[in-house]
Amino acid sequence: MGARKPQRPLRKGWTTGACATAAAAAAYRALLTGRFEASVAITLPRGERPTFELCRTELSDGRATAGIVKDAGDDPDVTHQAEIVVTVEAGEAGSGVGFRAGQGVGTVTLPGLPVAVGEPAINPAPRAMMEAAVGDVAEELDASGDVVITVSIPGGEKLAEKTANPRLGIDGGLSVLGTTGVVIPYSCASWIHGIHSGIDVARASGIAHIAASTGRTSEEAVAKHHQLPDAALIDMGDFAGGLLKYLRRHPLPRLTIAGGFAKITKLAGGHLDLHSDRSRVDFPALAVMLGELGADGKATERAGAANTASQVLAEAGALGPPLASLVAARAREVALATLSGDTEVEVVIFDRAGTVIGHAGS
Repeated sequence: MGARKPQRPLRKGWTTGACATAAAAAAYRALLTGRFEASVAITLPRGERPTFELCRTELSDGRATAGIVKDAGDDPDVTHQAEIVVTVEAGEAGSGVGFRAGQGVGTVTLPGLPVAVGEPAINPAPRAMMEAAVGDVAEELDASGDVVITVSIPGGEKLAEKTANPRLGIDGGLSVLGTTGVVIPYSCASWIHGIHSGIDVARASGIAHIAASTGRTSEEAVAKHHQLPDAALIDMGDFAGGLLKYLRRHPLPRLTIAGGFAKITKLAGGHLDLHSDRSRVDFPALAVMLGELGADGKATERAGAANTASQVLAEAGALGPPLASLVAARAREVALATLSGDTEVEVVIFDRAGTVIGHAGS
């Protein structure tokens, strides 16, 4: 079972990009004035104006460093409570704002991401936010605004192991993300962003066949089943809709969807969000499928009253594999209807041991 959401109103938080922007503004102001203020306020793209407290301030000859502890609100963000540290130093005249990756911030090594290979993994929206904040300070204090910004996240290299960054070719740490600057609790935007980025990297790398999996077991199994490279594997999780709708706009020739029986049963029922809080296994529908396969009335009755999908497979007995393949076929129909394109789709259902128990498509 997934973690239950709190029953109270959920608290919004601030993205890594917003924290970096605030730290950059504070550091640049200190570089120009010779002193830090205790807090800094910035304006976000949609007009919000949050205030951030500084947890670190360092001022030396030619550079200033500010740190802010990220508060992601009630979202289960891997970077919640991480320190976002920004160092600002003068750049060459007329150079504008340049960016460097410090400790714990990754560098892009594969094409297909929003920033070029060799660049710090600081996305365009946070870059624009930092450029605007530096510009505001420069205008206020009659300065050039020519600076080099180095963003660091202590411990970021370890935290990045919990993200899709290694698979996306982002080496050495985390990405600095955030389009609006605001983290919406349980929006799972970062996961969906990872799905989209994985597809982009696969396309840019010339990969024609990707496999999207609901979990680690099915991912390892499908990678072995098809001998796929790491860059072809997409950690879809519960977000079938996020995957399929993005592929509809950015198609690839071939898609394999891999998962366990319960998750794929939800997709077969038309659900594009497979999380337990937002969709359920349709046991009566499974009972009808068993009947179509020739199961007797007692077996279908027990399946319709089951508590778990694995219990239905147990009741199905020898009809279990045909049932799993029928579920895979129905899930494939849903995927094809959502894609509305020429992508070749295959659905494979694995058991907990990584053995294929159901299959549909080429």
